[in-house]
Amino acid sequence: MQWHQSAGILGFVACLSGGAAGDWVFAQSAQPHCDINSVFTDPGFDVWVARFERHGREVYDRRHDIVAATGVKPGMVVADIGAGTGLFTRLFSPRVGASGKVYAVDISAEFVHNITRLSRAQGQTNVTGVVNSRTGLGLAPQSLDLAFICDSYHHFDYPSAMIQSVRAALRPGGSLVVIDFRRIPGFSSSWVMGHVRANEAAVVSEIEASGFRLVEDRDFLRTNYFLRFVPLKSGSMK
Repeated sequence: MQWHQSAGILGFVACLSGGAAGDWVFAQSAQPHCDINSVFTDPGFDVWVARFERHGREVYDRRHDIVAATGVKPGMVVADIGAGTGLFTRLFSPRVGASGKVYAVDISAEFVHNITRLSRAQGQTNVTGVVNSRTGLGLAPQSLDLAFICDSYHHFDYPSAMIQSVRAALRPGGSLVVIDFRRIPGFSSSWVMGHVRANEAAVVSEIEASGFRLVEDRDFLRTNYFLRFVPLKSGSMK
């Protein structure tokens, strides 16, 4: 069975209502609650490491390609949103170097605690853990060069509020990278079809509705897509 992110979560409820994920209307209100994230309230860290950081999971097998595709550079400030077990947090850390910073953002305090514990044990002093809310990152305005969301977007139960929080946290010139499951009838697994609420086109529409523009759609993954967005200028929705 394939799970989301970086091992990450962000504690967002992803639930299909009537099975019509592709027709879901983007709104500020929460999605229907189906307790999909209840397992992460007391997650059992080692169990999720075994599930998330394993061969056969595409984002794990292609993790180095994914990090390279983000274009992260020394000195950048990155937020790994839905950081989970910290797979990408730990990969971003040496890339940004001593002059950069990585925020490991997750709604699970246990995940955040263990990410910071493991990062310190590996000498990664540029990692800061952040336990966020269901509606925001908890980061300062214009504090990020890159917001990274891998296999966690479909767990947002307040997607508009969360993406607007991302937009506020990005510096001028910053970008948002979203990786999530392709939801295609006849191609995607039954688990994806039942677990992931929206397809790629719907996700693009949702994020653009919150003040972003799609600038890159890379096709090097098979079961996941890779999208990059940049925020629109204040007052502009074009």
